[in-house]
Amino acid sequence: MGVRKKQMAERIKAEKQKVAFAKLNNCPTSPRKMRLVADLVRGEKVEKALAILRFNPKEASRKLEKLLLSALANWQAKNEDASLEDADLIVSEIRVDSGTMLKRLRPAPQGRAHRIRKRSNHVTLVLGSNNNIES
Repeated sequence: MGVRKKQMAERIKAEKQKVAFAKLNNCPTSPRKMRLVADLVRGEKVEKALAILRFNPKEASRKLEKLLLSALANWQAKNEDASLEDADLIVSEIRVDSGTMLKRLRPAPQGRAHRIRKRSNHVTLVLGSNNNIES
């Protein structure tokens, strides 16, 4: 491996050390409902985001809270020597994408049928340090 290639690989590895992510696939909630809750915590500090999710009455907030705790655990596994309080972590990115759709039929009047689309979504949550974003 060349010197420049090795330096670039080490730089990329150091940048990946600062961020952690977690994914939630095929969550049986519509993406629209999940985005309402995801917009509340985007860009917030982790402690504030956890408080927002804990006291939000929506069902999607319970799933996002669990996902945020998973991302925190992933960050701690990567950075065993660093403390969580000193890291100043924020929710740098949260994406809600549409997942698979279950198509069901509901009986309708006069022998017809209406299609019901049971939607699901994929959520990707990325944690980053606050000083990493500014520089």
